[in-house]
Amino acid sequence: MMLRIKRVPTVVSNYQKDETEETARRSSGCGKNCLRSCCIPGAKLPLYAFRKLNNIESEKVVLGIENKEPPVAFLDSLILGEWEDRMQRGLFRYDVTACETKVIPGEYGFVAQLNEGRHLKKRPTEFRVDKVLQPFDGNKFNFTKVGQEEVLFQFEASEDGEVQFYPSAPIDAENSPSVVAINVSPIEYGHVLLIPRILECLPQRIDRESFLLALYMAAEAGNPYFRLGYNSLGAFATINQLHFQAYYLAVPFPIEKAPTKKITTLNDEVIISELLNYPVRGLVFEGGNTLQALSDTVSDACICLQENNIPYNVLISDCGKRIFLLPQCYAEKQALGEVSPELLDTQVNPAVWEISGHMVLKRRKDYDEASDENAWRLLAEVSLSDERFREVNALIFEVIASGEDGIEHDAKSLPKEPDPKAESTEEESTITKTSHRAMVGGTQECVVLQ
Repeated sequence: MMLRIKRVPTVVSNYQKDETEETARRSSGCGKNCLRSCCIPGAKLPLYAFRKLNNIESEKVVLGIENKEPPVAFLDSLILGEWEDRMQRGLFRYDVTACETKVIPGEYGFVAQLNEGRHLKKRPTEFRVDKVLQPFDGNKFNFTKVGQEEVLFQFEASEDGEVQFYPSAPIDAENSPSVVAINVSPIEYGHVLLIPRILECLPQRIDRESFLLALYMAAEAGNPYFRLGYNSLGAFATINQLHFQAYYLAVPFPIEKAPTKKITTLNDEVIISELLNYPVRGLVFEGGNTLQALSDTVSDACICLQENNIPYNVLISDCGKRIFLLPQCYAEKQALGEVSPELLDTQVNPAVWEISGHMVLKRRKDYDEASDENAWRLLAEVSLSDERFREVNALIFEVIASGEDGIEHDAKSLPKEPDPKAESTEEESTITKTSHRAMVGGTQECVVLQ
């Protein structure tokens, strides 16, 4: 099955820069129109103020009743419209819409993209890959050095609880806004970065506040084909400043189709499950009485991993309602010489998108020969061993259990890796699969303030 990236109809924001005013302002800074103190005074960017959801159910107010076709949210249209504008202005290093893409025949439908030379056009990694936590270094590349034209809009919580859009709003340097910017080396249509509190120059490490912001963005976009991802240091993050990636892929990720088996339900109704029959071992988090309860549980697990120097990746799926946590060891195996030369020659760095099943291939040979078996072989090298995965889970559940009086399973009673061939009918009844709604056109109200 061949996929063609098709540009979708979008609503471009009415934000227009006054070129004369902009030129005059730039001349007073460093000349690069960056996001540092030299160019911030007087600068303005669009501002999207999102509505904070009090609980998971209230998301239906934003997305529509469950059995009805969901609308395309205003944020969804804004991202695509502004991204398309930056493409027309030539701000990307290549045209990702020209890259060949196909679904690989097989049980899960891994997606392969041929992106020759992307690794040569990307910024090189500038830090150690054996330490998950490293201090921010302002001398290395960071997002305050990008031009303001790469920023699509500021993304902040609404003060009055209503969704609002300001086409031009001052940058409040003292309160360090969160922003959405283009990824100049995209791997899919609409590829953007969410950079929490950009002016604080936070290192690449999860905290509760920033992870909740990412879930709000997923919920606000209201599109099941818009996912956010996170790579820790040591798990193929290439910039040591806190950021999430996001883009649109109009087919399910293979990891989203993998079966799961429930491990436990927490007091706040957060359900934790284990991936089954997938090449990378991982945990799945969903449910929860509130979006914050779900967010706090996952972010605490992430904090546990990074404080124990365990590299990991995160996929935020299903409009923020389903989250995959994937500890990995590929970079460690590379350093120890335990990865086969055949896999190293592909030059594929298995970060969150590759682990989720979207394989970005650098060589025509690998693309033409792409198969379920080859994808599985690569991802199996990423995964922790069963024994190590149990040890890591014990660390995670110890942290989670410390805040739970009624957790159903403690870390020592985690289930063994199941044998798919030995699964009984009763056990199979506990396995769940996610469902996806179609991406359709529609409208959503949003107050636009001048």
